[in-house]
Amino acid sequence: MSTKKLCQYIAIESSVKNRVTAELTEAHKDLQKNDLFNGHSRRYEPRNEDPNSPLGEKLPEEHKKVVARAEAIVKLTIERLVEHYDLAATRDFGNCVAKADVEVDGRVLLKDVPVAHLLFLEKRVDDLLTFLRKLPTLDPTENWDYNPSQDLFATAPVQTARTKKISRALVLYEATKEHPAQVKEITEDVQAGTWSTIKYSSAIVAQKRNEMLRRTEELQKAIKFAREKANATEVDEKKVGRAILDYVFKG
Repeated sequence: MSTKKLCQYIAIESSVKNRVTAELTEAHKDLQKNDLFNGHSRRYEPRNEDPNSPLGEKLPEEHKKVVARAEAIVKLTIERLVEHYDLAATRDFGNCVAKADVEVDGRVLLKDVPVAHLLFLEKRVDDLLTFLRKLPTLDPTENWDYNPSQDLFATAPVQTARTKKISRALVLYEATKEHPAQVKEITEDVQAGTWSTIKYSSAIVAQKRNEMLRRTEELQKAIKFAREKANATEVDEKKVGRAILDYVFKG
């Protein structure tokens, strides 16, 4: 029984599957052409052997060869499927024994994780990284303090003036005996009050998010290392295809 690393079988599985699929597709096309499996031979005998007689005409033999043989296609199909089934079985049985520890920051976070679950974790951690990178962080231009009563971050109050336009009369020329006073209406911005603004935010501290990202990236690397280690497990080649197909085609 042949023994190789699991990753060696995985490396060739795709090409074997594609080749087998292509060959079986061609075989399937041939199976739909009934004419390829049928032939005939015809020989003409005149009723009168006298070549000079109207009934003594001789005609050439007719032949049509059988182009494809059903048994040959069955045999080819069996051989190709056996190859594919055996390779898939070797991979799947190998996945049952291929395990590795996930180690981060010098400690074993997960022990004896099957390679199939490591693949699952690898994809999910990629999604987790995407999520963390989109987490909103507090505006670094503001000074924030945690407000436990509202479970939010808050800034100190900032005072800003509120102005209002007020109209008043502006005397351009005082009244004299000869002329009345000349007055013009103007508007002025006058402080009407004061706004006191407190900003709130439910975003997280950038340092906290960055630390979560760092740990997740370390976890991502650890999972990949573990998967590579698990895939390097020596596994036995499995032979299942012949038994399956012998049962189907031979009983």
